[in-house]
Amino acid sequence: MGAKEKILQKIHDLITTKFKSSEEAFYFYDEDKDGNLSRDEIKMLLKAAEISGLLRGVVASELIKGYDKSGDEAINLEEFKVAIAELERDL
Repeated sequence: MGAKEKILQKIHDLITTKFKSSEEAFYFYDEDKDGNLSRDEIKMLLKAAEISGLLRGVVASELIKGYDKSGDEAINLEEFKVAIAELERDL
C-alpha cells in the first residue's frame, strides 16, 4: 500500500469509526459553521486521522485542489461527500 492509499485509509477509518455519517464528520470539523471546510479545518481532520504533521498541509492543499469545484479554496458539504464517496470506492 502506497503513501496515498495509507492516508486515504486513515481518513476513511476516522470517518467510519467516529461518526455516523460523512455529514456528521463535516459538521464536526466545520468549526466556524460557515458551511465549508477551510484548509485549517481540513488539517484538523487530518490530525485526528493521525496524518503526519509534515504531510497535513500538503494533503489539505491537494484535497482542496482536487475537490473544490466552486473555486473558493474550501470544501463544501457536497464536495466533501464526493470526496468521501470516491475514497470509499477506491479502498
